[in-house]
Amino acid sequence: MAERDELAARSEFRRGLADLSAYAPGDVLAYRQEALPPHVFDALGRGRYSAQDELDLHGASMARAEQLLRRFLADSRAAGCGCVRVIHGKGARDDGGLPVLKNLVDRMLRQRADVLAFHSAPPAQGGTGAVLVLLARRAGRA
Repeated sequence: MAERDELAARSEFRRGLADLSAYAPGDVLAYRQEALPPHVFDALGRGRYSAQDELDLHGASMARAEQLLRRFLADSRAAGCGCVRVIHGKGARDDGGLPVLKNLVDRMLRQRADVLAFHSAPPAQGGTGAVLVLLARRAGRA
């Protein structure tokens, strides 16, 4: 039953991904939960937080990238990481197609309660081909 619910949720997510406007290769990804102070978000966008872990999704299929990202965020949070980097690539193709992984990462991160904020990385850290993510502390951690 739980497996069927998970498959239904993923299918719904993919339909939603197709329905929403998509980001182009050079677009900046940015999101902040309202409770997060703006100065913390600004510091994230400037790359002032060191990523404690990193996930590179280059070459992954959409389904595999979704699976890897879910596991990575759960593991990173469990390990107490506050800031991580996800490399999704720019997705700039000769055929003019949209960057699938970039858009997938954006949609997934926006839906997670444990993601306080994310911002495309500064140029020296991957630019618009990577995103820095601030994670909420685990419950019970001081």
